[in-house]
Amino acid sequence: MELLISVVREDEVGPAVAGHADIVDVKNPREGSLGANFPHVIRRVRAITPAEVPVSVAIGDVPNLPGMAALAAAGAAACGVQYIKVGLLGPRDHDEAFALLSAVCRAGRDQDPAVRIMATAYADAHTTGSLPPLELPAVAAEAGADGCMIDTAVKAGGTLLTELGAAELERFVARCREAGLLCALAGSLRASDMQRLHELAPDIVGFRGAACRSGRRDGSVDREAVLRLKDLVAQA
Repeated sequence: MELLISVVREDEVGPAVAGHADIVDVKNPREGSLGANFPHVIRRVRAITPAEVPVSVAIGDVPNLPGMAALAAAGAAACGVQYIKVGLLGPRDHDEAFALLSAVCRAGRDQDPAVRIMATAYADAHTTGSLPPLELPAVAAEAGADGCMIDTAVKAGGTLLTELGAAELERFVARCREAGLLCALAGSLRASDMQRLHELAPDIVGFRGAACRSGRRDGSVDREAVLRLKDLVAQA
């Protein structure tokens, strides 16, 4: 498994890299679970992150507006990142999700053919009314995405592991594998969840709050906290 650490500001890159994060992810929690940050922040994070460390960027918990999502993807790809995460909050079914995700894939790769597109569904989709997570791998494969992720939309609610049962998560990982897609799991995860994550064996596990000094997603990324998470990934 690779460890993804989400940063909000430039000054958080140093602790994330010093803690041996495998992927540095840029987001803006003030605008949602996968809130989009500003282009100047994304470019600066990419510039100060070592070249060998991939940078991921969230482009938002997007409504069912394919044109808007495509434009956001093109802008993110222009910042030189390696991964683009798009949260499918607005699409309700296969057809809506396919239309939006296809637009994102085309726009991102028109700008940078090497960029990887990660389609994200929500563990609490039953609350948001968005596309159910277990339907995502088929849509993502059809649309040409590189991988799938599950996160949580409502951070004041449950976590990935409380919103979805073991059988559902195992099926999600299996469907990603069958479709040849990368699989990432996130959603208010804690260090204590690492053994369960090891059992599920996704390709990527994502953390924000657990990587911060305060243990809260509105805190600052802390080198020691990242190192602890990295050690747990290595032990697993």
